Amino acid sequence: MIVTVTFNPAVDHTIQVDAMPAPGAVARTDRAQFDAGGKGINVSQYLTGLGADTVATGLVGDFLGEYIRSELDDAEIPADLVEIDGKTRLNTTILSDDGEFKINHDGPTVGAAVVDDAIDAIERHDPEMCLVAGSLPPGLGPGAIDRIARAGEWDAVVDVGGATLQELDADYALCKPNWEELAAAVDRPVETVEDCLLAADALRERGFERVVASLGADGALLASPDALVHAAALDVEVADTVGAGDAMLAGVLSELVDEGDERAALRRGVAVASRVVANTGTTVPSFAELDAAADRVELTDYSSLRE
Repeated sequence: MIVTVTFNPAVDHTIQVDAMPAPGAVARTDRAQFDAGGKGINVSQYLTGLGADTVATGLVGDFLGEYIRSELDDAEIPADLVEIDGKTRLNTTILSDDGEFKINHDGPTVGAAVVDDAIDAIERHDPEMCLVAGSLPPGLGPGAIDRIARAGEWDAVVDVGGATLQELDADYALCKPNWEELAAAVDRPVETVEDCLLAADALRERGFERVVASLGADGALLASPDALVHAAALDVEVADTVGAGDAMLAGVLSELVDEGDERAALRRGVAVASRVVANTGTTVPSFAELDAAADRVELTDYSSLRE
């Protein structure tokens, strides 16, 4: 069982337009969708699609929070959500010929008592793993994540910004930064894949047993006590990168929760991400023949960098 915690969930609003409008002009579209989102919720969605046992928890409020509840219920994704007085945020992604544009809300202000409510929700499901993912809403700091990590016997996993990773004090089974978050976590320039591998190894020594980093078109990497490896991305036509890192993490955790091989977990994560980037939004795609896709992921060993 993997419980995901999203302290700052969102409704993801994805719009497609031919081109961004000039200032003062209006762009119209009939290509739009709404998805229940936030990193932890996304991971639970993908875990459910992969057939893994998961429950999503997090803080929701007002009509957007109710939308998330109904979307998870309709998708048959198990959830045990904490109701708050504030309003769940709305995040917008605009896709156009000019590029991909993102506008994210900060989220509602909450008090420290919501962490106790989240811990209660986690304990009700007695998970082997607990993932805390995404940004923190106003009112909470990194200590809220450490409290979750120390509250039970579960393996704690975290997917947060690099600055937040720097401030965590608890022990974690795994963290999953992207390229930029990795650089911020180690507070130094990270310009090449080899730089990323060395940075991941440095970050691992701060209390993270494993570091899995998503590198976009450059694939992904794993740093652990037994491995320092890079996985090349699969060659697919990219429609939308929203949720790609969450999908990769879901693939990795779905393998590791059953004590699977960590290299196989990295391959699986890359394969899952390759399916997601071929679709718009965070809708769960088909994972048919996923094992065959994972077998095509090429791994390169970089353990010599530790010498």
